[in-house]
Amino acid sequence: MKIGIVREIKNNEYRVAMHHAGVEELIRSGHEVVVEKDAGVNAGFTNTDYEGAGAQIADTAESVWGEADLLLKVKEPLESEYEYLREDQILFTYLHLAASRSLTQALLTAKTPALAYEMVKGSDGSLPLLAPMSIIAGRLSAQVAAHQLMSPFGGAGVLMGGAPGTARAKVLVVGGGVVGEQAAIVAAGMGASVTVLDINSARLADLDRTHGTRISTGFSNAQAIDTLAREADVVVGSVLLPGRAAPKLIKRETIEAMRTGSIVIDVAIDQGGCTEVSRPTTHDDPTFRVGNATVYCVANMPGAVARTASVALAGASLPYVSALANGGIEGIPGHPGLLSGFSTFRGELLHQEVAEAHGLPYRNAREVLESE
Repeated sequence: MKIGIVREIKNNEYRVAMHHAGVEELIRSGHEVVVEKDAGVNAGFTNTDYEGAGAQIADTAESVWGEADLLLKVKEPLESEYEYLREDQILFTYLHLAASRSLTQALLTAKTPALAYEMVKGSDGSLPLLAPMSIIAGRLSAQVAAHQLMSPFGGAGVLMGGAPGTARAKVLVVGGGVVGEQAAIVAAGMGASVTVLDINSARLADLDRTHGTRISTGFSNAQAIDTLAREADVVVGSVLLPGRAAPKLIKRETIEAMRTGSIVIDVAIDQGGCTEVSRPTTHDDPTFRVGNATVYCVANMPGAVARTASVALAGASLPYVSALANGGIEGIPGHPGLLSGFSTFRGELLHQEVAEAHGLPYRNAREVLESE
């Protein structure tokens, strides 16, 4: 199979879908790889690196999209890339379709067979291709919060860990999954006073057992979120319902009542955001004001640490990319992970969660493939 890797065009998206080490493994398995010129340069991988691994270098994105049987990306196709979508090319990338009706429709119209990284499931029900980016985004959220809290950036002028004789920053994390735990770990490591809310008692017990008194835990409900957010210096929204639009758990009135110079970081923005005020922002223009609070909703946070994120993504995705390249669409029914990520095929939507978000019909992926 001919595998294509294009340069990302989303604002300040510096990641690349596969590094040269992964490319070398794919070529050793008998596949061809074509890489757009400078696709990996912002992550520290040069054209020479890819050529040394055996890849072909193409001058334009158009040529890569045109040649490849399997197209690898990091972020979802943007509107300017919709014209490249086609029925006889497999697309494998983060899609987050529940948050984008236009992309969903573009894939259905083009009849593109598309698989979503974020929907691929492991045998234990985990999300192995989402987890590395969730870890990075969670850790970054605490770093971003510390930066935004500084006075020159409109923050309250509060140091996360405080100083002798002063109060530590209060950090509220809504959602105790991978993102939330990592945000809490880093914030606590900076010395902040951290509380994590979640609806799952078993998850709260696990966090308590793992982190002890370094992190406080509580049951998530509207009253708890409202009360604790109004007192917080930082609120991190890290709610995830796989494949679905994020629920709006943090209300506008809560954010409007937060302290002057407080920070809200919505890591769930890829799935539409978990606050009532959220809208996607970019690394160029990452924040906006709501009341006296600063709201940060950058939709590709890991893109800011491109080398770390690209290596992590490549390592996690390579087994799945290899399985897809080796077996093609015909092999997907025999690979539960790929089957769970299969999102669109021949103009049909294959995920119930996305269908519910957009009011569209869908069919079971296995049923569709086995009827071929």
